[in-house]
Amino acid sequence: MPLFNEHPLRLSLNDEVHARPPVPLDTPEFVTYLAFLHHEGSAGREPRHLEALAEQLGLNPPPTETGHVFIDAKTFRLKWERHNEFSSYTFFHRIRPEDSAGENALLAVPASWRKDIPGQLIAATHIELRAVTDVPPDTVMVQVSPHGKTLVAAQVAEGAGWVFTDFHIHEDGFSHFLLVDAGLTPRQSGRMVQRLVEIETYRVMALLAFPVAKEVGRLLARAEDELADLMDGLEQARNTEDDRAVLARLTRLAAEVERSVALTTFRFGAAAAYYRLVGQRIEELREVRLPGFPTVREFMERRLTPAISTCATIARRQEDLSGRIARNSQLLRTRVDIELERQNQELLAQMNRRAKVQLHLQETVEGLSIVAITYYASQLVNYMSKGAKHLIEPATPEIITAVSIPLIAALVAISLRSLRKKLAQESE
Repeated sequence: MPLFNEHPLRLSLNDEVHARPPVPLDTPEFVTYLAFLHHEGSAGREPRHLEALAEQLGLNPPPTETGHVFIDAKTFRLKWERHNEFSSYTFFHRIRPEDSAGENALLAVPASWRKDIPGQLIAATHIELRAVTDVPPDTVMVQVSPHGKTLVAAQVAEGAGWVFTDFHIHEDGFSHFLLVDAGLTPRQSGRMVQRLVEIETYRVMALLAFPVAKEVGRLLARAEDELADLMDGLEQARNTEDDRAVLARLTRLAAEVERSVALTTFRFGAAAAYYRLVGQRIEELREVRLPGFPTVREFMERRLTPAISTCATIARRQEDLSGRIARNSQLLRTRVDIELERQNQELLAQMNRRAKVQLHLQETVEGLSIVAITYYASQLVNYMSKGAKHLIEPATPEIITAVSIPLIAALVAISLRSLRKKLAQESE
């Protein structure tokens, strides 16, 4: 087979498609899912924490470079995955006949280790996978909800399973799902559990933007009022100083809004992405509605969709306000520039008038200079002619002086004109 110049990422990109497959599950099974937000460098401490667990269990250190690890500790199994903003820990524990009610997969994990998991807990879920013969769906629906809360119920996988939950955090700090196996294969069960925990995680991650949207909404309300006041002030401005004062306030407001945009764009974008993932995972459940009970899709449309719509509206409103401020700033800058141009034109006109006056003064000074130079030069001629009066006879010093005056004046005028032309050429 010929050798090709292979891209260095070809294998890793191909393996990424097959990475993080769902864990096949044999009914009955306890599943506990934890998601921890990365906080203050917690992501960097996770590999060492996983190595510590493997050391306690007498296993080889797991490779964490790929961002996903599977550990089989016999009494439980752990699937760890690192995502952009959080890391997830899914624990699996096979239900045995001696297990009592209320147990979960987390109880098989060393307590000291699970208490020190790095990060901030954002989602915690217990899932109980039971056979339809052990937990008939009719009995669950008759009980409705032991906590008096709305029960979400639906058939999934085209009738091969049943899902029951109320999406509430119970007294133990976990939300609870009951997945009843009515014909699911082990891989189907694993995929169904993975979709349920992803729905639970992504809906919470999407809602991280909701408090941000509330805070930004208050900022936008104040900024919009201030922008309206500034535009009113712009109409009432009478001079350039007023325009500059309005422009300074508008620039400060623009900086404040742009800072908010920079701080919240990622969060709003992430919320939209997580919300789309929730919709995709719900679609993959292939729900069949049960009479009298809302499905997971109906619950999310009623509870989650309004919050995400609010976030999207605030994001659009923020971008719109930023654009309005930019347009008004440009308008005001144009107005200030036009006024400055008018002032510059007036200044140039004044400079032109001053230049003309200076030219007239210069011409006057040149005329006076010719007279002065001619006077002093004629006096020199007069003194010289007096000293040589015997040599110039029959001419007299007075005649010589009188004759020299127009000659001297003409010579000085020609010299000054030549000098002025030379200076003009050099300036050009």
